[in-house]
Formats: sequence, C-alpha cells, structure tokens
Amino acid sequence: IWSILFLVEKVMKDCGHSKYFFSRFSKLLPENCGLYWQSTNVTLLLLSRQIVARGLLDVLREFSDNENDFISVMETVARMSEDGEPTVRAELMEQVPNIAMFLHESRPNFPAAFSRYLVPIVVRYLTDPNNQVRKTSQAALLVLLEQGLISKADMETKVCPVLLDLTEPSSDDDYKIEAVSMMCKVVTMLSKDTVEHLLLPRFCDLCSDARLFQVRKVCAANFGEFCSIVGQEATEKLLMPKFFDLCSDSLWGIRKACAECFMMVSNSTSPEVRRAKLSPLFISLISDQSRWVRQAAFQSLGRFISTFANPCSTGLHFRGDGALLEVPRCTLDSFDDNYTSVPREMRGGFTRTFSNSNASPTTTNNARNTKDTEQTDENFNSFNYWRSPLPDISGELEMLNSEESEEVMEQKETKEEEEEEEPDFHDSKSSPAKATSDQIQKVLDCLQPHIDDPDVQAQVQVLSAALKAAQLDSPDDDGPEDDGLTEPEPEEQPEDAIESPSVESNSVEVQSESEESPTEEEQTMEPPPQLLDQYLSMTDPARAQTVDTEIAKHCAFSLPGVALTLGRQNWHCLKDTYETLATDVQWKVRRTLAFSIHELAVILGDQLTAADLVPIFNGFLKDLDEVRIGVLKHLYDFLKLLHADKRREYLYQLQEFMVTDNSRNWRFRYELAEQLILIIELYSHYDVYDYLRQIALTLCSDKVSEVRWISYKLVVEILQKLYACGADDLGLNFINELTVRFCHCPKWVGRQAFAFICQVFEEDCMPMEQFGQHLLPSLLSLSSDPVANVRVLVAKALRQSVMEKGEPGCAFSDELEETVMALQSDKDRDVRFFASLDPNKSLMDTAPLI
Repeated sequence: IWSILFLVEKVMKDCGHSKYFFSRFSKLLPENCGLYWQSTNVTLLLLSRQIVARGLLDVLREFSDNENDFISVMETVARMSEDGEPTVRAELMEQVPNIAMFLHESRPNFPAAFSRYLVPIVVRYLTDPNNQVRKTSQAALLVLLEQGLISKADMETKVCPVLLDLTEPSSDDDYKIEAVSMMCKVVTMLSKDTVEHLLLPRFCDLCSDARLFQVRKVCAANFGEFCSIVGQEATEKLLMPKFFDLCSDSLWGIRKACAECFMMVSNSTSPEVRRAKLSPLFISLISDQSRWVRQAAFQSLGRFISTFANPCSTGLHFRGDGALLEVPRCTLDSFDDNYTSVPREMRGGFTRTFSNSNASPTTTNNARNTKDTEQTDENFNSFNYWRSPLPDISGELEMLNSEESEEVMEQKETKEEEEEEEPDFHDSKSSPAKATSDQIQKVLDCLQPHIDDPDVQAQVQVLSAALKAAQLDSPDDDGPEDDGLTEPEPEEQPEDAIESPSVESNSVEVQSESEESPTEEEQTMEPPPQLLDQYLSMTDPARAQTVDTEIAKHCAFSLPGVALTLGRQNWHCLKDTYETLATDVQWKVRRTLAFSIHELAVILGDQLTAADLVPIFNGFLKDLDEVRIGVLKHLYDFLKLLHADKRREYLYQLQEFMVTDNSRNWRFRYELAEQLILIIELYSHYDVYDYLRQIALTLCSDKVSEVRWISYKLVVEILQKLYACGADDLGLNFINELTVRFCHCPKWVGRQAFAFICQVFEEDCMPMEQFGQHLLPSLLSLSSDPVANVRVLVAKALRQSVMEKGEPGCAFSDELEETVMALQSDKDRDVRFFASLDPNKSLMDTAPLI
C-alpha cells in the first residue's frame, strides 16, 4: 500500500504527468469508487485522497492557465470537501490558505472564485461535527483574515451569521464556546462598523451568560479588544455595565481576566469615567479575596495608573509595546509649553501672566536663547528638545520694584494731607502691596512640599526675591489687626475696580485662584491617591508573601509609566520606591530597571537625572552581567541626556565593559561596539582618540568574527570623527597604527581586517588624496597575499571604494591599474569575480569571509 501511495504522490508532483493524474483524480472520490469503496482497499483509497488533498496546490499551478481546467479543478475541490472522512476534510482545509494566496497572486478574478468555491467550504467546516475539522477551519479563517483575503461582504453575509447562529442560547455548549472564542479573535481584524452593528449586541448578551462560565471567561479575557475596536462612546454606554458585572462575578477566573485587561478598557474611556468609576472598581480587585485576582490586579496596577497620563501635557506617550514616543504638545500660545514645566499650583498663574503682558521681555529672552542654542554647539542640550525652559520673570520684578518705589515716594509726600482729609486713603493705597506679599507667601507655602524638585527650587528663589521686595516697600505702621481689614479678596472685587501695581501682582492673584479651583482636566488626569498608595506598597516584603513573589519585578516594569503620569514635580513620591527596587536582592528586578533607566531619564530631565538616577546608574555598571546588559543596550540614550562634564566621567568606565563574568559572552562585546559607534558623537575628537581608540583596537582583535566585523566599522567611524574635526595629525597617527597592527599582521585575519577597513571607507571620511597617500600603498601590497580571503577583500575594496569614486590623484594610479588587472587573472575565481565586477552593480555580501 505504501509503495502505491509513494508512486501516486510522485506522479502528482511530476509536472509532465499532472494532466494524466488529474484525469484519474475524480475516480478516487467516494461517489465514483463503487464497490471498491467498500472493499478491502478502503485504507488505500483513504490515504490516496489525503495525498490528493495535500497536492491540490500543485494541481492548481498546472491548470490555472486554462479557464476550463481551472473551473474543473475548483469544482472537484468543492466535491472533495464533502468527503465523509474527517482526516480528508482536515487535510483539505489546511491547504485552503495556501490555495487562496496562490489564487490571489495569479488569478485576476480571484475575489469571485474565492468567494464562490473556498469561502463556503471554510464557513461550512465551522459547524463540522468533527472537532479537528472545526479547529482547522478556525485557524484557516484567521489566516485568511490576517492576509486580507476575505472581503467585507463575505464576512458580513457568510461568516458573521454563522458565528451568531453558533452563539445562540439554544446552541450546543461546545459549539458555543468555540464560536465565542472565534468571534473574539475575529473582532480585531474587522472594521468598527461591522463589529458595532453585527457582533457587539451578541457580545453583550454573552457577557451575561448565566449557564456557561466558560463563555463569560472568554468574554472577560477579550473585553479589552472589543473596547478598543468600538471606541469610547459604545464602551461607556454598552460595555461598561457588563464589565462591572464581570468584575464582580462569583468565579475568580473571570475576575482575574478582567484585571488583566483593565488597561485596555481604561484606554477606551474618558478621564472622568476612568477616575470616578474604574478606579474604585480596580481597588476592589486589588483587595479581592482570591490571591490570583490580587496578583493579576497588582500586575496591571502600574499600567492602569499610566492611563491617567496626558500626552498633550507631558509631550511623551508610551506605545503599546512599551516604547516611549514624543508627541506634539497641545498648546494655545507660545507660552503654554511652560505649563508642564512647573507644578500644578503655579501653572495657571504663569500662563495668565505672560498672556496678559504682550510686551514682556521674556519673549525676547526666550527667542534669543533658542537662537543661541541652535547656533552654538557648546550650549546644546538635548533636554530642551522636549522640555521648554522655565519662564524668566526678572522683567516683571523690575517693573514691580520701580512702580512700588514711585508709589511709596508719593505716599511720603502727601502723607499728612491724606491723613487729614481722607484718613482711609492710606490703607486703600497700601492694600495692593500687602495683598501682593500675602499672595506670594501663600504660593511659597504651597511649594514647600515640592522643594526637592529643581524646578520648584528655581521658582522659590524668584518668588522669595519678589516677597522680599514687597515687604521692604510696604509701610511699617500697619499692625496685624489691620491686615484682615485692608486685605482685598481678589475673587470678590470686580475687574475694573482693581488697579494692579504690577503684572506680578495680577499673576499672584491668578495663582491663588488656580490653587483653590484646579481645572477639570487636572482633576481627572491625576491618579487617585488610593491607587498610588497601593502601587508604592508593592515593594513591601509582605506583599511578596501574600500576593506574588515577583511583585517587585512588576512594580519595576511599570515604574516609568507611573513616573510619566505623576510628572517630574511629583518624583519625590516615587524616589524611595525606585531606590528600594534598585537595591532589590532579585537580579531580575534590577535588570528591569536597568533596561528602562534611559526612559526614566527622559521623563525626569537632566537635573533630576544627575541627582537621583546617576548614582543608581553607576551601581548598575558594577552589577551582574544580566543587569549590565540593560545599561549597555541603552548607554547612548542615557549619556546623551547628561551634561558634558558629567558625561565625560564615564569615559574612564567604558573599559570596564570589556570584562564580563563569562568570557564566552561575545554578544556583550558586540553590543559595546554598537553603542560606541553612537557614543562617538557625544565626545570631542580628543576624547575619542584618547579613550575610544584603544577599546576599538582591542575589539578588532576579538576571537569572535561578529565582534571583529562590527569593530571595523567602529574604527572607520573614529577616523571619520577625527578628519571631520580637522584633527588630521591624530587621524594620520591612527592610520599608521592600523597599518602596523593589521596590514603587517602575521595572521591573515589581521591583514583581512585592514582590507575591510579600506573597503568601508566613505568619501567624506577622509580626503581621497590622503587615502591614496597613506592607505592605498598598504592596500595594494596585500594584492599578492598568499591567502585568497585577503585578496578577495582587496579586490572588492579596489573596485567598490577606490575605482568607483575615481582614481586618486597620486603617484600610485598606474600601480592601481596593474594591481586590478593582476587580480582579474588571479587563480582564485572569487578574486577574479570581485576584481572584474562592475562597481555600479549590486555586490555580493562578503561578511561571512571575515
């Protein structure tokens, strides 16, 4: 039997006998087998039909050119789909995605043929009595949807009605559970309109299925996908009541599934609903009686808190895969960028101040500073790209001092007349100054809890100077008893009755209003304190015993998102937690922090990074290799956020990355070379020559070829840096060192490295005249190297780098032509190939030769 099957399969694959095989193909179908179908050869026929189903794609390739033959094959496939043997039907369904892809690429009328012949087979197999056939058809349907091969009309008229029928209350339990799972998988590949009109009502009904807990569990596990598809309005109107019911379900597995998808549900709701409804609901899950529910809730806690962040205010946003992206700020005027740079207590005041002073010198100063920053490389600070400088109010302070001084002089000159004629006039004139000092003092009191923030410290210094000036200029004969009588209430006075002595006075009044009544957006975007307290408790050792042994790792994983939500002004709330995690005994926790420390540095800014993150970063540098790799992978991203003087301190520590716990960990050295290529731009050419050059030369002699290959590119980048900065003498010294170390190396690997370095040289790396004078003679000397792999790289370097960019104007032009001609007649065919290849043609990769 197996010999016959082998012959059948061989004939099927033989293109010359495909038509003969197809003519015999229909005889294998049940209706044409006659008595043989019931004979002892039933096993042979069964296996033969399986082989036929497996080879349908080859048959279609032979007959797709002729329309009649193509229709005959497709009709035979349709008849074959009615085979009574489940294994044949399952084998046929496994081939449907491949057949659909072939028809899509080769048939112009693919949509009609696919919709007529294959879609009905897939839909019918969704209700097949055999479990294997149903599973195969479900997998095929998902593949077809991922490839975009099923039209919207077929989904709405053929697939979705079947899924809805299978999820009816009267449907069989097994069919219903599979159909619910299939519907939840399909929803991510359908349009919003299709989901909202066809599947959403049934999904809401299934969430309340009282008979099958498996249905409710599947709905809870995929609840976030439905919310993200249908949008905010439908989520809050239709899905939120169902979500509340699922979160309070009697089975802990359903509540656990709700906790796992809480972040996706939160992203699909408004800030008001997120704070008022979802936050208390999440608190109930954290305090659930089931440990598994509490464990899932704590794992999602940090991600849920991150949904309270406002990307328009922070300028940053965490993507779904965890990457930190920069987004445009939502600004109303040129000064709104300062809104996120100061604490909430002072945002409204400064924003209103600058909008009311159109002629403020701050605008000119900020523009001048921005222009100087763009023109001067020494003043470059990457932090200014996403965080605007703090507002300069020195001009307003000078205006305040001058106007109040004039006011005091007038009061002294007319003091006696005012006391005799109008006794209360003095109090009314001094009240604005008193109000100014009192309001400034209130703002200073509110800033004391945030004094650790460098931005707050800068604002405190400015406001302290303003308070001192106001106190010196205010009259001394007013006792404490008069303060309450003469101090005006800014909220109760009409605008036309207030004549502010300065712009600063008006700004402080607005600050007071902003303190007492924060905006609705600020109220809704800040996470509730209960959530933050629960998050901070994740480092408690008792949590590891009662909830999850890896709860600290989950806390470390979501900490950048929580920090982004709270903002730099509230970093003091997370500082102790971060330091506790950085010293955790589990290396996985420290490794998680090491991989995200660069993102946290972007969120906190350069000042807080230098004060709080640099010591932890230095500790990670001396940790295990599993932790150090996290720092090394993002070394450039972290160093570029530091000031130049602080960044230069790490030049002495880069050499430490060459030492690893396991010498066979070559990927560690490979990552170091990749990071050094990026780090070159952060340092001067003197530092590159003194520190990075030695590391690059050491890596070029590594035992692993992959490390050497990337190190050669590092050497070229160093040379390019030296010549770009005009340090031709340092570049020449480095070239001479490369020539001695590699060109005259006794090992062929070193000589090959020199040829590769010459090959990857770009035209802007160094002048071609100097290349021809200092490198070309040594390169030509390697053309007669006894090792063929060296001559291959020499031939490729001469044809691809030297001759393509024009022959250098030097004394070696004639020798260059002679060398190329000699390589074209080399005994090794690879050398001849690269020496004769046209430089403009795409070249073969010779990296494996290194």
